[in-house]
Amino acid sequence: MRTVEAEPGVTLWVQDLPAHRPTPAAPVLLVNGAGSAGYGWPDALVEALRERHRVVRYDHRDTGRSTHAFEDRPYAVTDLATDALAVLDGCGIDRAHLVGMGLGGTLVQLLALDAPYRMVSATLLCSAALPCSAVLDTGDADLPGPTRDVRRMWQELGDPRDEAGELAWRVEYWRRVSGGVLPFDGAEFAARERRIMDHTGRVEPCTAHAQADLDGLDRGDELGSVTVPTLVVEAPEDPVHPPPHADHLAARIGAAAQLVTVDGMGHALPDLLCEPIAAVLLEHNAEAEEAEAEADPAAQRAGTDPATPQAQAVPAAQQAQQTEQAPPGAGQPTQR
Repeated sequence: MRTVEAEPGVTLWVQDLPAHRPTPAAPVLLVNGAGSAGYGWPDALVEALRERHRVVRYDHRDTGRSTHAFEDRPYAVTDLATDALAVLDGCGIDRAHLVGMGLGGTLVQLLALDAPYRMVSATLLCSAALPCSAVLDTGDADLPGPTRDVRRMWQELGDPRDEAGELAWRVEYWRRVSGGVLPFDGAEFAARERRIMDHTGRVEPCTAHAQADLDGLDRGDELGSVTVPTLVVEAPEDPVHPPPHADHLAARIGAAAQLVTVDGMGHALPDLLCEPIAAVLLEHNAEAEEAEAEADPAAQRAGTDPATPQAQAVPAAQQAQQTEQAPPGAGQPTQR
């Protein structure tokens, strides 16, 4: 564990975990969604990625053990993207595979535009193309927004609740955004959220990210210039960014993007899906490193800003073994 200074007076809590064995692979930086602390990333996914990578997860501002000071020091969503670079710097990492979930995917898109030389690859889970129509009215009018049910729960985010009520609200939120196809394990999400509460030392949820300045996000027209090999993971049951958001995002990025669907996935990361998602990520990361090494063997070692090659097609990911409770085909990644 360590803390990183993002700017004077703002520190970020960071967990920097080594790979399980010596590896030449670049590290993985996990960038979580709005209001989510680093422990929101399931341990099962983190441990699977550590089979090949050093893995870093961290608390956004106003989450976990990072600085909570939005009322005194308001910031923009774009500042959260800059924070991710501060985490890399604080860990002594020149370049990494960046994995973004939800709002984290928005931040990774910004970094792919502004700091591609810090990235070996990008993975966008449950994300919409900039400017992210879930939070801006400038999104594509032809794309569906979050469901009414999800929007109603967002409106309840800051309502006062005691500890038991807050835990129950969070579990219900995860149940609703999980999509309803895969079995939902309430005890699993309750344990995860209890761990986050204990880690944070407070019961109140993060509302700061919903209030952050949205200036600087309307850059969807620039996505076609992205050269970082980018994996777009579609969650077909996602009620926050429903289909065809993932198709739209991959199309906006163009040749550097590859689209994979994880059947049954909603806007959540249950342990049930960690194995197939990790398989997709590991394969994408390996393909990106291989393509880069073939194009410029010295670039990765030097940590310079190479002309990143266009993404090559990633072979179909290894199929994960289904649990007995999962319906046929659920949780299986499908390349499109």
